[in-house]
Amino acid sequence: MSTQSICLPAEKREQLGKAEVRRMRRLQDKMPAVVYGAGKEVASLAIEHRHMLKALNNEAVYSQILELDLDGKKERVVLKALQRHPYKPKIMHADFLRVSAKQKLHMQTPLHFINEEKSLGVKNGGVFTHVLTEVEVNCLPADIPEFIEVDLGAIELDGSVHLSDLKLPKGVELVALAAEEPNDMVVASVHTSKVVEESEPESEADKDGEAAEGKSAGDNANKGDSGRK
Repeated sequence: MSTQSICLPAEKREQLGKAEVRRMRRLQDKMPAVVYGAGKEVASLAIEHRHMLKALNNEAVYSQILELDLDGKKERVVLKALQRHPYKPKIMHADFLRVSAKQKLHMQTPLHFINEEKSLGVKNGGVFTHVLTEVEVNCLPADIPEFIEVDLGAIELDGSVHLSDLKLPKGVELVALAAEEPNDMVVASVHTSKVVEESEPESEADKDGEAAEGKSAGDNANKGDSGRK
């Protein structure tokens, strides 16, 4: 469980509708959001865009319990969905789910790779490929890990790490392995680096030189034929 605490100031939105949302974004630099779950009604929120961007700079925002400071009253939530502008650095909408201490959650947890450069595979000329960068876990809110560490130090050339090789904190299980048909996916693998040698593009000068040589060779051949006649 992370010791970091991310708090997002928010306020309830009384006026709804597209026109109000556009006005809020343009004039107040705020973004719309909703919070739901835990047997309570869905609430429409407004969050200052700068506060949301600051929270998103922290990797833990995607995998940890957050605090919504809703008009002075704090609620424990997790970020479930995020809508971004297609080309501007703007957050358009966010969905938050209230959490219960007794209800397990499915969360995406980032993977942190360590000892990659010290691994046996790399020392023998290999290069690692990170197949997964995060995994889905199932656990109680109090057990949510900030990240899961993947030690690559003992991986030999042409070796790999699977989900079943990961060391999980107490109370945490991987959704892929707990399914009816477990999927023990590859997390990372190390193989020999393939270097493809590319020929240098031929310059115009080289082409002209080759053409001149070809012409000269042809002229000499013609002269030889003339002499034999």
